[in-house]
Amino acid sequence: MGAAVIQGNVGWPRRLWIVRHGESAGNVARDRAEASGAPLIDLEHRDADVPLSPLGLEQSQALGAWARALPEPDRPTTFMASPYKRARETAVAVAVAMGCSSEDVVVDERLREKEFGVLDRYTRAGIRARFPELAEQRQLVGKFYFRPPGGESWCDVVLRLRSMLGDLQRNHAGERVMIVAHQVIVNCFRYLLERMDEGTILAIDRNGDVPNCGITEYVEAPDGCGLVLRRTNFVAPLVEAGSPVTIESDRPKGAR
Repeated sequence: MGAAVIQGNVGWPRRLWIVRHGESAGNVARDRAEASGAPLIDLEHRDADVPLSPLGLEQSQALGAWARALPEPDRPTTFMASPYKRARETAVAVAVAMGCSSEDVVVDERLREKEFGVLDRYTRAGIRARFPELAEQRQLVGKFYFRPPGGESWCDVVLRLRSMLGDLQRNHAGERVMIVAHQVIVNCFRYLLERMDEGTILAIDRNGDVPNCGITEYVEAPDGCGLVLRRTNFVAPLVEAGSPVTIESDRPKGAR
């Protein structure tokens, strides 16, 4: 597939994987609420504490088995994760498969899910019924810049991830880093690393959701001055393990 290079004056990881967490209990609850036309997603936990579903754990273990089977020079050496439970559980499953422990997973709050503010837990139908003015504003402004009250826009997420890239250059040059986070985080990293504009990344988002445990991979450029996109939405680890591939979004499209 096409590749893009980002230039820099300091080092970059030799390889970077950005992975969406395995299927969560929230993904399952969201689909159930949308299918029934309910206004709210019925969740037992706050978003940060939503765990993996049994299938999500299976997917995470398949991802770990794939990483363990890579040639030693190509395996992840550094694990980073969103503080949200579903992402941490996914990262820990991979780290343990690699012979590491949960303590080896670096949790960074900048990798957290996009914050949805007053729209949190609402379905598309619920947003239209409860917040018609916000639904209209989002339609006008577009999801990249629309910020719900108490929440974030995609642009806000991009701003916090810019400092993550600086840390990767300063502190993880030459390493092989696996980041486990969320769908919007994956797309916002792509926006930054591939120097996209608003229209390009939103077209990618409209084309389909990032699969659970789907891998977006970058490798160091031959001149050592950037990262080159190798592949996106790579799900062969799940297919090879016989684990179902799921692509449920974390939130209704009206909230994302």
